[in-house]
Amino acid sequence: MLAFFTALLIGSGLLLLPIASPGPGGATPLVALFTAASAICVTGLVVVDTASAWTPFGQGVIVALIQIGGLGVMTFATTLGLVVVRRLGMRSRLSATAEARTVGASTVGMGDVRRLLFGVVRTALIIEAVVALALWLRWTIGYGEHPLHALWLAVFHAVSGFNNAGFALFSDSLMGFVADPWICLPICAAVILGGLGFPVLMELRRELGRPLHWTMNTRVVLLVTGVLLALGTVFFLATEWENAATLGTLSLGGKLLAGFVQSVMTRTAGFNSVDTSAMHEVTWFGTDILMFIGGGPAGTAGGIKVTTLAVLFFIIYTEVRGEVAVNVLGKRLPRSTHRQAIAVALLALAAVVGSTMVLMTIEGFGLDRTLFEVISAFATVGLSTGITADLPPAAQLILVVLMFMGRLGPITLATALVLRRRRRLFELPKERPIIG
Repeated sequence: MLAFFTALLIGSGLLLLPIASPGPGGATPLVALFTAASAICVTGLVVVDTASAWTPFGQGVIVALIQIGGLGVMTFATTLGLVVVRRLGMRSRLSATAEARTVGASTVGMGDVRRLLFGVVRTALIIEAVVALALWLRWTIGYGEHPLHALWLAVFHAVSGFNNAGFALFSDSLMGFVADPWICLPICAAVILGGLGFPVLMELRRELGRPLHWTMNTRVVLLVTGVLLALGTVFFLATEWENAATLGTLSLGGKLLAGFVQSVMTRTAGFNSVDTSAMHEVTWFGTDILMFIGGGPAGTAGGIKVTTLAVLFFIIYTEVRGEVAVNVLGKRLPRSTHRQAIAVALLALAAVVGSTMVLMTIEGFGLDRTLFEVISAFATVGLSTGITADLPPAAQLILVVLMFMGRLGPITLATALVLRRRRRLFELPKERPIIG
């Protein structure tokens, strides 16, 4: 957490430099802090237009913060240390092992840290390079952009997409490409892959043709992600099909593509190909739910994670059936996992509800818009109903705290719950209250 906070301060300082903003005087401290927090926490909420409010230097700082935030400050710093000094001290090695465990390598030893960290960085760079190449070809050939400018656009959006950041170099995000699959689908692919999590990506690379060898984590992440993407697409199409301000004026193919893109972006990416502020209130509420769930663990997505949702679902399913053990895909879950999932979900819910109530006392935008912005910040999504820039400074600072909590809170909390587990030498007598 200290490393993330340090990166946040450095990023804010760089964005305050006159060279980072085209106008006289540079950015204000609050704008620089909010933008840096949104970038390092890979959120995508903005209070100024990224395309016009920042120079190429400022945009470069933003994309660098996105990359650092996506890979993890400790992972990034440890990898740089490996490259420079080619060795790790015991303290750095222990820190790197702790970070490695947050990316799902719970059985990794200190001797495997070097291979793991290089694998994480290599996987991210390969995916970003492939997506950037596809986008560069489209912007160069299909839109006649200058090759260098198209390259910058491609790299920026590939990094922003894979890291689920949602920052775009177009004032209307991806709305100008709502019916262009050659732009939308590569970015969606980057978002999905980043949201799956590094453990899943690494296991798929090793065991792609042998699904029977996949761990429970990989199976659950792939299953729940697929189900949520399908349900989200159907939901957006059903609620916005006739809305002239979003999907109503598009062709059949355009509607299907836009519905899929919106479903993908609720995985905490933050891009939008239609006007989010013009959606129906029921669509906002459904988006709230999808954003709160988020993506896979140990990846670039936020939210409480699809594995937490799956564990909670199977706990309820087991209780309804009157069974004792919670079984998931042929394996039994330890009871500590039940408690951790419940704790993460309830504490996240408490943070969202409490922050929403505080913001509603500060500004007057109503429950639906305020709740949307709070969940978008906490789940590090970046989608907005258009009120972020109009919020008072106190409300924007609350969103900064929420982004920081949402990026590090669930990981830190889950890790702390595991590390604090201790064996009791005695048991108290049982007694239960009346439930329901």
